[in-house]
Amino acid sequence: MPARSMPTKQTPADRLRRLAASVLHPGLLLHPFRLLHYYGYSHVVPRSRMILGRGVRIAPNASFAHGERIELGDAVQVGARTSLWAGKATGRITVGARTTIGPDCFVTAADYGLAAGQRITDQPMTERDVTIGPDCWIGTRCVITAGVTLGEGCVIGAGSVVTRDVPAFAIAAGVPARVLRQRD
Repeated sequence: MPARSMPTKQTPADRLRRLAASVLHPGLLLHPFRLLHYYGYSHVVPRSRMILGRGVRIAPNASFAHGERIELGDAVQVGARTSLWAGKATGRITVGARTTIGPDCFVTAADYGLAAGQRITDQPMTERDVTIGPDCWIGTRCVITAGVTLGEGCVIGAGSVVTRDVPAFAIAAGVPARVLRQRD
């Protein structure tokens, strides 16, 4: 059995050197600028291009792509870490009044092609509008894919992946989401 070596005792000078190397690392000094840049292009600039109704509440860490094609009605709430990604050219996202989108949701109006023999990212994007009616509730960690329409007053259960239209006043959940029942 090999002999165990005794741990070396760190001196205060060693700790100070490690602290200085960590705090003065160039990556650490540049990181706040990278965070500001990310926040600018994923939140501030796209939000300034969006059409927003009165009383819209958006978490400060929500992200947006192509804000000029995103419209949020009156009193819409967008939860923390939610992403609304409209298409680069035509795909729009429209959210009706009083809809609540929970945290960690992802709504996209564009998909890559799936043709065999080509890299996914080399294929053209397919853009289709996403329409979310008024007074909907979209639970935490939902994904809503391109081309989907959610009818007025529908509820989407947490963690669902919505790939097809959901009728008005329906409750849908699952992967992929399916209608469980109608709201009375």
